[in-house]
Amino acid sequence: MLKTRVVTAVVLLAVFVPVTLYAPAAGFGALIGLVVVLAAWEWARLLNLNGMTAVGYAAIAALAVLASTRLGPGMRAARPLFEAAAVFWLLTGPFVLARKPRLAHGAWRVFLFLAGIVVFTACWHALVVARAIGVSFVLSILIVVWLADIGAYFSGKAFGKHKLAPAISPGKTWEGAFGGWIAVIVVGVAALATHALAPTLFTTLGARLGWARAVLVLTLIVAFSIVGDLFESMLKRQAGVKDSSGLLPGHGGVLDRVDALLPALPLAMLFIG
Repeated sequence: MLKTRVVTAVVLLAVFVPVTLYAPAAGFGALIGLVVVLAAWEWARLLNLNGMTAVGYAAIAALAVLASTRLGPGMRAARPLFEAAAVFWLLTGPFVLARKPRLAHGAWRVFLFLAGIVVFTACWHALVVARAIGVSFVLSILIVVWLADIGAYFSGKAFGKHKLAPAISPGKTWEGAFGGWIAVIVVGVAALATHALAPTLFTTLGARLGWARAVLVLTLIVAFSIVGDLFESMLKRQAGVKDSSGLLPGHGGVLDRVDALLPALPLAMLFIG
């Protein structure tokens, strides 16, 4: 199992790192488009839309991304998508986690079928716009989510006692979440203090909002990265599966890898203006 995880991780890094660092915008956009379409296919399967129906949903997501490119490049054109996705996560995410409705049935399934198209399209635009700002910028957004996840894992292992959401994800603890937040804030403050020339999420937030409000925004982004993770965990629990798919051997599915990014990306892009 460990060997499989390592091999898959090496292959993914071998593809994503060169494309992120060196590929032209079209190449990067195409790769992110593939990720978004595969995640949409898994989203549909978690909503009990199987077979060709799930494939059709992925095709709709692909067409939505292509159609949305007609809005034009840049932050101004994509802002309505970021706002719609942010509203979904800010309102629907906490409500679902608190009330735990049956998401793959009735009106909820229809709602998530439609909302998913917006969420995945906004995700694509967020990464493409972030990459246009700079490689260091898009990497810094990813680092925020990765640090929150890694910090939460090790803090939870070392100090975890109080369950964060035992009915949804029994392994997550409040101590782990706090540890992940601390990791992000430490790195963020360090980045602000060094006055790095290359634009990052940390330096851009600091320049626009000041240190104190930048920390508050990072806190919000970390909090909703956890919401995204828990939201997908709830979808999987209700669907009776451990992973969103087996597309990434040893790592589960694509959605398992990007669930925390789905709310973090549009929120981050809105706050940098």
